[in-house]
Amino acid sequence: MVTILNQIYEEDFLGFSYGFRPGRSQHDALDALSYALLKKKVNYIVDADIRGFFDNLDKSWLVKFMEHRVADPRILRLIQKWLNAGVMEEGKGSEPRTGTPQGSVISPLLANIYLHYAFDLWVNVWRKKWAQGEVVVIRYADDSITGFQFRADADRFLENLRERLTMFGLELHPEKTRRIEFGRFAEENRERRGKGKPETFDFLGFTHISGKNSLGQFSVRRTTIRKRMRAKLRQIKQELHLRMHDPVAQTGRWLQSVVQGYFNYYAVPGNLDSLAVFRQRLLGLWWRRLRRRSQKDRFSWNRTLALGRRWIPEPRVLHPYPAVRFAASHPR
Repeated sequence: MVTILNQIYEEDFLGFSYGFRPGRSQHDALDALSYALLKKKVNYIVDADIRGFFDNLDKSWLVKFMEHRVADPRILRLIQKWLNAGVMEEGKGSEPRTGTPQGSVISPLLANIYLHYAFDLWVNVWRKKWAQGEVVVIRYADDSITGFQFRADADRFLENLRERLTMFGLELHPEKTRRIEFGRFAEENRERRGKGKPETFDFLGFTHISGKNSLGQFSVRRTTIRKRMRAKLRQIKQELHLRMHDPVAQTGRWLQSVVQGYFNYYAVPGNLDSLAVFRQRLLGLWWRRLRRRSQKDRFSWNRTLALGRRWIPEPRVLHPYPAVRFAASHPR
């Protein structure tokens, strides 16, 4: 069913929608965002987050949206059955009146269809009809970043977006949604007003920082969100405790795969310092677990460093610069 519906809706979905679509990934969305910040007239950012989107999605609206493109009543009836099916959590069943069960194969596609009508089509018309300056939009599932040339456009958009989402039973998260000054002139403007460095925003695991490169030109730095790094290290710490008495080589192979997977996502240009911190803290966790294996044999730090050189990959950039990859994937 997902395969069939993808063939239908891939013809309709707009270019700035990246979440859960064939041939598109988080890094495609990150590339598009970085390219827009560098090449377009972006001076303000609206970082919008929909509160509890998957839990508050209105099922009746979703069915109405799908009726625009799907005429077969059997498919619509089957989708309604999926939406109304109960959810089993920790042995307890529930039948929520709103939302779509997270984790099912079709839920991401249904969420995309919902936001295509509730957000994408609307914002595409809004920026052509109401905006005075340039507007760029990047959406990945229920997280969206919208860039504006003028502050008045950003404030008006945020107000209109709240009204738009309310029509479909959704609301913006009050703490995670904000308008910030960001772009090539943000640092100078804020310094002139005595407000310090430009604010940062988080998107798809990275903190985006408005800064300058070694040549003094505007650039966007991306570093791993600290909360994400701490959460990953806590997860590794708990697993190391369970593996404390496993053979060292076996634990080393496991850590190697974990770190390589982490680097595969976060090893973007400009983020090597954050990756080095992650690797160093992971070695510290492993060292403390090795020392607790026995009260007699105190495992030295030098031996741990040798194990790190053997098993833990060194940080290195695994992704090209965003503008380079974006230009290659969008040659026009």
